[in-house]
Amino acid sequence: FDATYVCYSCLLRTSVTLAPISSNRHFHISSNLLYISLSHLPQIYFLSLTMSQVVATRSIQTTLPSSGSTHDRAQKLLKPSTFASKVFQPKGNRCSKLVFRSSRISARKSAPVEVVPVSPEDDPKVEEHLQRLRGVQPFGDTSNGIWSKPTVKRKTKIVCTIGPSTDTKEMIWKLAEAGMNVARLNMSHGDHASHQKVIDLVKEYNAQSKDNVIAIMLDTKGPEVRSGDLPQPINLATGQEFTFTIQRGVGTADCVSVNYDDFVNDVAEGDMILVDGGMMSLMVKSKTETLVKCEVVDGGELKSRRHLNVRGKSATLPSITEKDWDDIKFGVDNKVDFYAVSFVKDAEVVHELKNYLKSCDADIHVIVKIESADSIPNLHSIITASDGAMVARGDLGAELPIEEVPLLQEEIINLCRSMGKAVIVATNMLESMIVHPTPTRAEVSDIAIAVREGSDGIMLSGETAHGSH
Repeated sequence: FDATYVCYSCLLRTSVTLAPISSNRHFHISSNLLYISLSHLPQIYFLSLTMSQVVATRSIQTTLPSSGSTHDRAQKLLKPSTFASKVFQPKGNRCSKLVFRSSRISARKSAPVEVVPVSPEDDPKVEEHLQRLRGVQPFGDTSNGIWSKPTVKRKTKIVCTIGPSTDTKEMIWKLAEAGMNVARLNMSHGDHASHQKVIDLVKEYNAQSKDNVIAIMLDTKGPEVRSGDLPQPINLATGQEFTFTIQRGVGTADCVSVNYDDFVNDVAEGDMILVDGGMMSLMVKSKTETLVKCEVVDGGELKSRRHLNVRGKSATLPSITEKDWDDIKFGVDNKVDFYAVSFVKDAEVVHELKNYLKSCDADIHVIVKIESADSIPNLHSIITASDGAMVARGDLGAELPIEEVPLLQEEIINLCRSMGKAVIVATNMLESMIVHPTPTRAEVSDIAIAVREGSDGIMLSGETAHGSH
């Protein structure tokens, strides 16, 4: 029984699985699942197709039996359901038909269904779809009861951030061969020269690769509020007083500057300031025209240029800054494939960017990053205007209660799927692998949940940018 090409479907998301079963001689249809067992073969295989339309099956080495008794038994085993099949006639006598005939089963009427084994050369469409499916893994000697793994192409893509650990030709080649689908350039770090090097390496790989193409995503920095430079990291202890100032160039043991002039106006007494998405937290005690005085709630090590959030609030900054426009022009010049736009609050930002790209005649897709509290009320219009969305869970969990993030993730994924838009889940997917060679069970479960919810992509950040593994 040649199982190299077992079946194909016109549907995009078709799951094909084969496994040995007992030698019951029957086939039936139930709940959009087609069950076929053929007891005349050296080994018995169970074919499960999670789809509503079966096009063809193929067998080269075996002639399938047909008898009246088998037909009678099969007809009794048919379950009420709806199943539309399409039949291709085989050439010559290479394959014989199963005698089960009919292509429609309704809730009130049961009838056998004809499934005709064919060779791909019998119809050009068969050959085309078989090539797209890339076939199913040959079985060889498979033990009874063990599922065989299909080699269909992975549907959930992998986005890898390129950084100091991976910005060489050797590492980009390794990432591509390991399964990277998109190379992400984080414009919050590095300069145009370093990113140009990565773009050139990815394009070099694409030119040499025969069956794999790596897309390039440019991730804008956005209106981030960050602390200033420090001569050395500061250890902040719980209960300690610490001050932020809008004056530039301040960096002492008890005070550091911020890069946002309206920081004082945006915070209020009692607000919680989160550092790096919650790695440290400080409560606002008082403020002046230039200073915000805080008490450390959760201490830690404060380094230069750390990201600051105010719980439940978003900074009153434009979503696309002057630096972002420079980076966007850099992306147009290099013909990148995607922009990931940070801190999108409304659809107007997306329309503005798309109009600019249209004026440049640039075919670049816009992915909106959902990572601020202000974006949630406008979620529907933002995603409608975009080409896809990214669930940026780090900043989203800093501005909103962290326990709400899983529900928001599911909501965003479902909304994108209902609109036919791509959706990527990001932040802390395999965070422990920055240091450790294996992920935690929680991280594996997190990725599995994102995939099962329907995410089109999983994004790695520090794991590939500066991780050890």
